[in-house]
Amino acid sequence: MAVAPQDGVRAPAAARERLEAVPAPNFIRAIVADDARTGKYGGRVVTRFPPEPNGYLHYGHAKSVILNFGIARENGGRCHLRFDDTNPLKEDVEYEASIEESVRWLGYDWGEHLYHASDYYDRLYEFAEWFIGQGLAYVDSQSADEMRATRGTLTEPGRPSPYRDRTPAENLDLFRRMRAGEFPDGAHVLRLRIDMASPNVNMRDPAIYRIRHASHHRTGDKWCVYPLYDYTHCISDALERITHSICTLEFQDHRPLYDWVIARLADGGRLERPLPQQIEFARLKLTYVVLSKRKLIQLVDGGHVDGWDDPRMPTLVGARRRGFTPEGFRLMAERTGVSKSDAWIDMSVLEDAMRDDLNERAERRVAVLDPIRLVIDNYPEGASETCHAPNHPQKPERGRRGLRFARELWIERDDFAEVPPKGYFRLSPGAEVRLRHAYIVRCVGVEKDAAGNVAVVHCTYDPGTRSGTPGAEARKVKGNIHWLAVDEAVPAEVRLYDRLFRVPFPGDRNPWGTRGEPDAPAAAAAKVAGDDDDEAGLLERDFLDDLNPDSRRVIVAQVEPALALAPPEARYQFERAGYFVADRVDHVPGRPVYNRTVTLKDSWSGRQP
Repeated sequence: MAVAPQDGVRAPAAARERLEAVPAPNFIRAIVADDARTGKYGGRVVTRFPPEPNGYLHYGHAKSVILNFGIARENGGRCHLRFDDTNPLKEDVEYEASIEESVRWLGYDWGEHLYHASDYYDRLYEFAEWFIGQGLAYVDSQSADEMRATRGTLTEPGRPSPYRDRTPAENLDLFRRMRAGEFPDGAHVLRLRIDMASPNVNMRDPAIYRIRHASHHRTGDKWCVYPLYDYTHCISDALERITHSICTLEFQDHRPLYDWVIARLADGGRLERPLPQQIEFARLKLTYVVLSKRKLIQLVDGGHVDGWDDPRMPTLVGARRRGFTPEGFRLMAERTGVSKSDAWIDMSVLEDAMRDDLNERAERRVAVLDPIRLVIDNYPEGASETCHAPNHPQKPERGRRGLRFARELWIERDDFAEVPPKGYFRLSPGAEVRLRHAYIVRCVGVEKDAAGNVAVVHCTYDPGTRSGTPGAEARKVKGNIHWLAVDEAVPAEVRLYDRLFRVPFPGDRNPWGTRGEPDAPAAAAAKVAGDDDDEAGLLERDFLDDLNPDSRRVIVAQVEPALALAPPEARYQFERAGYFVADRVDHVPGRPVYNRTVTLKDSWSGRQP
């Protein structure tokens, strides 16, 4: 398995700042720089991010957003947001709103350059009639199965449709009747006449229009014929005067069709030169997640997660709710780089990027996730004092905060062991530890409940060991644990999220074999037949069998009072526990709900599925 070399390596803060300040060289940046040098586009750099509004953006889209908007920003250009809304059966304004919000959350804006493929329906239809008039397109009346049967294979040419030699007049009449709603869905498609013997299956007379008697969320019932992606996308780019059409590697075999369509229109005086150039890069392929829309829908509709914004989902709305940061995504994008070679990236690369970013920005707070009571027998009853802890140990300018210290405290249950294992340096009978920012205590006994479980730990403290006072460090102990005063701590719901899947490749797919990878001829045939399923030919067993049963655990913790008053989406490091965020939906001041974003270190390294 090819994994990024940065896997598991955390860059120091200075190195990370250099990464974000000076973007790393890559072949796309080199192409753009060379075009600027030669004046190919007259100094213009115009990119676009063109999602289909049929779902929520996921981690893979984040890399595309960062690349497209970033290239434009670096070169003083602009990036368009364009919705590829050519399939009225799957698209909705809900998805458009979510996509816009996610792009803005990542730190980018398109200004006045928001477009829809449906903006160009009239022009696209006009161009289709032009292709028919030029003898470059025809109406095919075969069924989808018949078209698949004649597509050929990677080693055998396709066979011409029996309707391929219809005259332009016949084709124009049929196409106009298709638009008028005379025929049912699937009765006809409009295909380009290119080359049924082409070694590139995408060039074997691809379908460019199909009949769909469905209302469109923007155009209503005006149309019952809709253009397909490969036809729409390149023309939309050209109409918007895009210079660099950056897309993922699976579209590499589609580039000849992209160029063919817009070159013919430009030759016919329908489009302006210079035409956009398509550039492909390897998409983000992360272990331990699925990014297929079909599978994400299964997770949501099947109730395996709590909606599209479930923090375990690899959607950007889920990432935001989990506490991931836009800066962390940008850091991950720079670390994984841009290449033309597919490689699986281990999830730890994304998690480490989030750790490194949050380590810089997140203030520290105390939360006791699995509380057990500790009583300091020789501390005066009713007395208390204030101990001080830094808000960020590496950033003294952020100041300090007070923690109430009293006779009864909460500590973590696993910070006490009645029979300690070898190498255990926390509390056990007769052992000493330092209560962080406070005193050294010695365990002198326990109380147990009716079931024989330890319910209360009893200690004594040494008054001369208060942190920060003269001589306090004279006594050395190996253990150092956190705590909260019982009478000050606030109960909070804490959701401990982990990876949604327990294996790197859900469904046991082989990243370089046939299982889980598209069968290229089958996928191309689906396109020829006008089928939008981008997973035609996938061969794998049920990925749901690999769900991690421990991906979400809900507990009641004890937290600092300040955590109960924090606003939604406030991010903190819970000392010794990990990075957490106030849930943006359920958290309200006075009723705290926190989600674990990521642990302090990779807990999956070396773990066997």
